[in-house]
Amino acid sequence: MSDDFNMSMRKFLKQVGVTSQQAIEDALRAAPVTEGKSFKARAVITIDELGMTHEVEGDIKAQE
Repeated sequence: MSDDFNMSMRKFLKQVGVTSQQAIEDALRAAPVTEGKSFKARAVITIDELGMTHEVEGDIKAQE
């Protein structure tokens, strides 16, 4: 793939990672009790024009 493609892909994924982490941290701070709890998380990326959907599931454990 081209350098332009790689750069745009990295920029998009960095934005997804940084903004998602901030949103998750904000939600954990706003929740009444989260210490030591584990939360199921799901991320979905879609590119409508390509008919592509990608899902990732995992667990996020709050600080104790």
